[in-house]
Amino acid sequence: MTDALAELAARHGVATEYWDQDGHHHAIGADTVVAVLAALGVPADGEEQVAQSLVDAELVDWRRPLPPVFIQRSSRSGRIWVHVPHGTEVVAHIVWEDGSGAVGAEQLEHWVEPREVDGVLTGEAAFAVPAGLPPGYHQFQARTPDGGVAVCPLIVTPDRLPDVAPGWGVLTQLYSARSPDSWGIGDLGDLGILADTVAGAGGDFVLVNPIHAASPAEPMEPSPYLPVTRRFANPVYLDLAAVATGAPLTADQRAAVAKLHEQAAGLGRVPALIDWAGAWHLKREALRILWQAGPADPEAFAAFVQRQGVALQDFALWCVLADEYGSRWQDWPPELQAVRSPAVTTAFAEHEDSVLFYSWLQYLMTEQLIAVQGTARSHGMGIGVIHDLAVGVHADGADTWRLGELLAADVSVGAPPDVYNRQGQNWAQPPWRPSALAEAAFTPYRDMLRALLSTAGGVRIDHILGLYRQWWIPEGAAPSSGTYVAMDHEALVGILVLEASRVGAVVIGEDLGTVADWIRDDMADRGILGTGVLWFEEEGADPRPPEQWRAQALATVTVHDLPPTAGYLAGEHVRLREDLGLLEQPAEDWAAHAREIQAWRDLLVARGWLEPEAPAAEEIAALHRCLAASPAVLLGVNLPDITQDRRIQNQPGTHREYPNWCQPLTDAAGCPVWVTDIGNQPLWQPVTAAVARR
Repeated sequence: MTDALAELAARHGVATEYWDQDGHHHAIGADTVVAVLAALGVPADGEEQVAQSLVDAELVDWRRPLPPVFIQRSSRSGRIWVHVPHGTEVVAHIVWEDGSGAVGAEQLEHWVEPREVDGVLTGEAAFAVPAGLPPGYHQFQARTPDGGVAVCPLIVTPDRLPDVAPGWGVLTQLYSARSPDSWGIGDLGDLGILADTVAGAGGDFVLVNPIHAASPAEPMEPSPYLPVTRRFANPVYLDLAAVATGAPLTADQRAAVAKLHEQAAGLGRVPALIDWAGAWHLKREALRILWQAGPADPEAFAAFVQRQGVALQDFALWCVLADEYGSRWQDWPPELQAVRSPAVTTAFAEHEDSVLFYSWLQYLMTEQLIAVQGTARSHGMGIGVIHDLAVGVHADGADTWRLGELLAADVSVGAPPDVYNRQGQNWAQPPWRPSALAEAAFTPYRDMLRALLSTAGGVRIDHILGLYRQWWIPEGAAPSSGTYVAMDHEALVGILVLEASRVGAVVIGEDLGTVADWIRDDMADRGILGTGVLWFEEEGADPRPPEQWRAQALATVTVHDLPPTAGYLAGEHVRLREDLGLLEQPAEDWAAHAREIQAWRDLLVARGWLEPEAPAAEEIAALHRCLAASPAVLLGVNLPDITQDRRIQNQPGTHREYPNWCQPLTDAAGCPVWVTDIGNQPLWQPVTAAVARR
């Protein structure tokens, strides 16, 4: 690691060292730094490339009249630079987002030695961006006497989100929460049923897994955290009964849909894994029949397509091409691999009906999500549906095709080794390229958030650390051989706060793992809730008293990367990792688990929440009484805890070694439990009564 390479890495936010969760220092190898810089578009292979890249980094701002984008909190003032030929006069204005007017920008006293840039002596001026500007997407304009106009998007973000009112709700993996009439997989109709049940008990929200789109090509990828795009949703969750109601179907069409429904419903009546492929195959056949009958409201559908614009057209066409050539667009005919190629334009025209079909599926998803959210709020929920935003997208999916260089190639996002996974994790997802995202004024990121928040009362940001810094792993390297890359968190978090504030949404950040204190401080400063998990609330080997937990957080007993509480008490996570060979010293892990469970039991008994020698069902309720003693503003109950399910939904560090994201909701004996019966479960009343303390 030469000094020049270290300087170049620092200029581009690439770490050359880090401290792990245990406080140990790690130096990053030069090969890793060079590979990550290459993914950022910065050549650094050898002294000459490093030297030239340092020059380019020095001149990058001088080569443009204005920054690509300027972000500022509404209560703060700032200054924005303007580069023009030396001696040129400049006048600047701030134009409001709605186009209603403009205000002059004050030029500040500012002297920087002019410098020659690509043969032009260039000077730098500075203008004030005053405090107190209204939040929004404004525009900074700089004009010169020769009629030249330079424009910079000026994004003003709220300082923070409003405080969140105390409340409680249920967390569910929607695909697992089925009813007798489901098509083999939980859907938005089932979400409505669950929301009604929770609202009837006084709950404020239902938090669901990411429902981002998967590839339509069969078999469908089950992981909700590995979508092909985060902008659009997965139509496997459509409630087909709602679509069919009022549809102008012929008798034969209605009979065909009914037959498909009968086949799909049978998938859910056996105690087996969720059959994603089977459910989607049958649902899509039914949806094609419903599409042939025509949209119920053609004008509303046309208006939706127009609002969504090119992004929807690109995604729908990708779905059509994925059906024909497979999900991996890199294997398509070369002329179709560039989203703006003439061949793609021709394909769009040739497959117009299929493109409209996939566009219609997105219209239906949006309409149904809006309906569920509206009903939840009208039934008294303070928040309603909370969506989950995945970390990123599949490397071969729709977003990497349509967004191109906005996403980095030859690297993937993951996590360094920590107490949750000693080998580290590689999530096989390409990250945003920070400079390219800034050049796009963060518009794709904003549009993604806007689409998600348009149908919900809140959003959970999975691995919110990724808005501050990300662990980038070069292609072919082990997860431990990565490094951190700094993200523009002032922009990413600020735009998140701006979009959430516009619709009154709650924001929760999943901040487990290796998270620096300053990141949690910034989250609190912006009004973003953190995440608290009972099993992780420890002081050394002892449980942390619940009164000492964070107040500004969503607190739960467990999470989807651990077994439901009944399974955790039995050590299902230790057993599974031992079976998969993920434990270095199984005997020590089993002993540590026994000590952990006993320590929590001792606390529960000492506080009067649990009788000695009580059965596991009572222990689950007692743990939620402990949860309720914390000051956490939001409390969450994982749905499988109500049914005493034991199986883990996802085992980190595995792919096909374990059937991740395929476990249906069952009881302690492994028998399916319908979402329509949740309110009748023995633990429903004691658990919900515990968390509804406020």
